Amino acid sequence: MRFWRIEYTINTSDEFKGKRQQLKGKLRKSHRKGQMNLSKDCKTSDVGQGRQKGMEDKHYAVLIDADNISSKYIAYILDETTKYGVITYKRIYGDWTSPQAGRWKDALMENSIVPIQQFRNTVGKNATDSTLIIDAMDILYTGNVDGFCIVSSDGDFTRLASRLKESGMDVIGMGENKTPRSFRAACSVFTDLELLLEAAEEEEETPVRKQKRIPENIISQAVIENAIIEIVIENDDKGRPTGLGEIGSRLQKKYSDFDVRNYGYSSLSTFIEEIDNFDLQKVNNTVIVRLKEDNGNKKQVTDFAIACVREAGSRGVELAALGQKIHVKYPGFKAKEYGYSTLSKFISSIKVLKIESVHENRKMVYIKGNER
Repeated sequence: MRFWRIEYTINTSDEFKGKRQQLKGKLRKSHRKGQMNLSKDCKTSDVGQGRQKGMEDKHYAVLIDADNISSKYIAYILDETTKYGVITYKRIYGDWTSPQAGRWKDALMENSIVPIQQFRNTVGKNATDSTLIIDAMDILYTGNVDGFCIVSSDGDFTRLASRLKESGMDVIGMGENKTPRSFRAACSVFTDLELLLEAAEEEEETPVRKQKRIPENIISQAVIENAIIEIVIENDDKGRPTGLGEIGSRLQKKYSDFDVRNYGYSSLSTFIEEIDNFDLQKVNNTVIVRLKEDNGNKKQVTDFAIACVREAGSRGVELAALGQKIHVKYPGFKAKEYGYSTLSKFISSIKVLKIESVHENRKMVYIKGNER
């Protein structure tokens, strides 16, 4: 009888261990994939899909400084926040032993807002700020929310808003017209509470167009118009159209408190339509914003510029001096209104004129063929 000797060699090398772990990982993924496919075929999968859809909604913590906000705004604050997502935390901070806090009682009960007590340890000093800030950081580190709504007209929350944004949070700010620009700029979006109240009151009245009083702390309409012109020109230089949605998005990013309601309009399209410099056109379900072409006035400015340069002969005219002459003759002239970001680009577009740089960074304008 023969006996065969069989030797087993166990491979304990690092390479073998790595391959074994990789194989286990593939088996786990395959198992999970099978479970997912099985759940899709089950009748109860609709429940899972509903949960998944719900998880896509952003969750917000609403933190209200009762020392700086009136109770009359509470319903509008909550309604406005729900436009951005689901409210998971509703807290309000104040000294609830003071007589002034009594007016909040009904509003808190009706809207299920949790009051946080903070005694005034020093007379005349706002005591709620530190408590609100501590709570905000505690909520931040739970990881349960995607953003915060900080309701206050106090500029002391500027650093808090900046810190929350640094952590990737959306920060919605709300406050009255007196809110400092520092806090407005620190928020991702800022809404004036007076706007929300006025909008609700106007819905109940007969719709009559009235002159809007623009709050002092917001960006002027002229600045917004120039910003829109720059966006359109920038896209024109790149050969692409400018959509209405892009303008709204970029204005919101540049000016966090930009809201057309501040200027008496209900929509961005209406706001832009009433500015003389723009045309709105609908192309394939997209609203495109273009600069108006005032060819008649442009021709007058062009002819005047050519005449000024021709009069100077071979000496030419300094670009800055030519620009000054144009502004004296046509006080309302703006190169941006004709689709050019600078005066230099406007002059360069005139076929018979040529710009040359000379010593000391001076730019001279000549008639083509007459330059020195």
